[in-house]
Amino acid sequence: MASVEQGTTAANAATGATAPEPMAGAPAPEIVVENPATGERIGTVPILSGSQLHELALRARRAQPQWEAIGFDGRARVMRRAQKWILDNADRVIASVVSESGKTHEDAQLADLGYTAAALGFWAKEAAPYLADERVPSWNNPVLAGRKLLVRYAPIGLVGVIGPWNYPIANSFGDCIPALMAGNSVILKPSEVTPLSSLLMAEMMRECGLPQDVFHVATGDGTTGAALIGEVDCVMFTGSTATGRRVLREAAEAMIPCYLELGGKDAMIVCADADLDRAANAAAFYSMNNAGQVCISVERCYVEERVYDEFVARVTSIVGGLRQGEPRGEGTVDLGAVIFPPQLEIVDDHVQEAVAKGARVLTGGHPHAGRGRFFEPTVLVDVDHSMKCMRDETFGPTLPIMRISSAEEGVRLANDSPYGLQASVWTRDVERGEALARRIEAGTVCVNDAQINYSALNLPMGGWKKSGLGTRHGAAGIRKYAKTQSLMITRVAPKREPFMFPYAGWRTRLLRRFLKLVYGRGARD
Repeated sequence: MASVEQGTTAANAATGATAPEPMAGAPAPEIVVENPATGERIGTVPILSGSQLHELALRARRAQPQWEAIGFDGRARVMRRAQKWILDNADRVIASVVSESGKTHEDAQLADLGYTAAALGFWAKEAAPYLADERVPSWNNPVLAGRKLLVRYAPIGLVGVIGPWNYPIANSFGDCIPALMAGNSVILKPSEVTPLSSLLMAEMMRECGLPQDVFHVATGDGTTGAALIGEVDCVMFTGSTATGRRVLREAAEAMIPCYLELGGKDAMIVCADADLDRAANAAAFYSMNNAGQVCISVERCYVEERVYDEFVARVTSIVGGLRQGEPRGEGTVDLGAVIFPPQLEIVDDHVQEAVAKGARVLTGGHPHAGRGRFFEPTVLVDVDHSMKCMRDETFGPTLPIMRISSAEEGVRLANDSPYGLQASVWTRDVERGEALARRIEAGTVCVNDAQINYSALNLPMGGWKKSGLGTRHGAAGIRKYAKTQSLMITRVAPKREPFMFPYAGWRTRLLRRFLKLVYGRGARD
């Protein structure tokens, strides 16, 4: 756990900047970082000024050509060294994440450590084939005969990443990895709630041979994030839909590409023929892991009436037995803290509003008294779509379960939402499950699984509707950090093409007959 002085020193070293100059007699602006499980102060970081951020951007732009020039193999060597570093320093990485987020050691290990280690290796291997020149066929247009057509992917330049507080490494530094492998410089603005782990990643990259100024961490608040958008060539934001709208407006003003991974209200549909043991265990885990603070958490569950009572009983038994509190080591608790202070009020409001409208709490239902921010793992029944817990993103350890007459009704209700990030269908009839999944309006739908698709780094992951723009992972997950350049190379050609000046009536008529010969057949019924 870093001391106050260590936190400030780490921030200054990672950014290469000092804290903003205070006015005469005023303290330098800074952010105090607290452990949400204990309330203890664990460090401070500076709020970078606009001029400091601008200086970082200038340095990053100067460093980018050198980073691009070392090629995919050179960049991959740095990433593979980082992969080894993060695993060799696993205890330190997990401790950093746990101390500033209050999550369990297991949650930190599974996502912030495990995902990042996998991503470093994946992008080191796959960046080159994903961004290789693509040959485009010219045979479909006789005018192009003999010409070579190519699509080239070039680094976009300087990428800005604005990260969330729920996964301080996986969803912050994780987005920087493909941007760096594409040959860009990157400035990461982490959440002001959980900035220390991003500073640790900056230390890691320096020690693993990343050239100076290619990667910076810009600590600060919302004004820092807004200023960052004006300094970069592309922005990737993960967070709430409300903030995402503001980021999109700022990016539009700056005329830069903007990619957003926003809110979710992921639906789980449990069919009558589902494996109830697996479905119940999955419902409990994928709604409660990381204390429900997962963008692709199961936030609402629809269960066919024939198995509803049995399913509810199984889930309630599991959730009611979960241990919650300050993580004091591996395996000591199942649920950690609510990371962001206002989130505790949102979770409580959703539960209390549902109860006021007729919902019943089967287990949990209240914030914990005492130090730290905790909300009891909660199961709600007798819920409907008039309630916030079924329509708005809760982002906490709650699971509302609704009785449905059929899977068809489940699909209709799943689609009755402004969000479309993920969903899941549970049935032994996998062909029917896939058919149902194809009708759900979400960027990713799992059959007999949930959330674990995030580890499939070759499978695109992104939201529909108000859940975001663009995707992570797969080819699109790195090509978004590149500019496309189309190339046409003509090796042999006449001195003058038939369609060039001067125009002549006979040539015009000849070309028209040629068009009819080539394309006329396609016009027939």
